[in-house]
Amino acid sequence: MSITEFDAKLDARGLYCPEPVMMLHNRINDVAPGRVLRVVATDPSTTRDIPRFCQFLGHDLVSEEEQNGDYVYLIRRGA
Repeated sequence: MSITEFDAKLDARGLYCPEPVMMLHNRINDVAPGRVLRVVATDPSTTRDIPRFCQFLGHDLVSEEEQNGDYVYLIRRGA
C-alpha cells in the first residue's frame, strides 16, 4: 500500500532525458527532509532514471506507477 498524500509536486510531462531528472534534482531541494514530492513524467526513461536518482542520493521512492501514459512517482526526501 502506498501513500497518496504529498507535500509538493513536479510536472515533467513532455520533457525528455535528462530534463526530468535535472528538474527533480532542483525541485527536491525545495522539499523538507521527510516530506513527499510527487513527480509526473511522460518519458519512459524515468522508470530507470528516477529510481537510480533516489538510490544514489538517499531518497525513498515510496511508489511508482503508470497512469494513462503518465509515470507517477512519490519520493520521500532523505536527510
